[in-house]
Amino acid sequence: MSAKQWGFVFKQENCIQCHGCEVACKTWRGIDLGVNWRRVINIWNGEYPHITCSSTSISCMHCSEPYCIDVCSTGAISKRDTDGIVLVDTKKCVGCQACYDACPYKVPQFGVDGTMQKCDMCLSGKQDAPNFAQNAPPCVGTCPTKALVLKKMPVSEKKEMEKAMKVFFNKSNECRYV
Repeated sequence: MSAKQWGFVFKQENCIQCHGCEVACKTWRGIDLGVNWRRVINIWNGEYPHITCSSTSISCMHCSEPYCIDVCSTGAISKRDTDGIVLVDTKKCVGCQACYDACPYKVPQFGVDGTMQKCDMCLSGKQDAPNFAQNAPPCVGTCPTKALVLKKMPVSEKKEMEKAMKVFFNKSNECRYV
């Protein structure tokens, strides 16, 4: 396994909740109605008049240790050793949704055919390593405030980022607006 892996970094203080990343992803990939590989999520905390809102742009985290791989009974989900990108082979997926239940971020989506779909960092059709040096995936490239960044990071940094996102998601699971 590579010492560095690709990962999305979200700079919450820069996000203006324009949802441009969602629209870019959905448009670029031609994703089914009702399926969102990237979502801007708002979590509201507190009681009136002391209410705060936190937001994040979430897609597959391409986790350092993906739970989805462990629970997939057909081996449809794999992680590339070279760069840490987590992929789904829709030909092997049976749509059991065990990956959704295991994902701490509830990222896996299911299309009209019932198979799991998710962000693959906009890899080319040949599954080559992404050419991020020259152009970013549409979700990153369209962000007007650079709140969403893609970078290759050490696994230790990626684990810390995943830990912070788990805290964010567990903060108020009843008040999640998508």
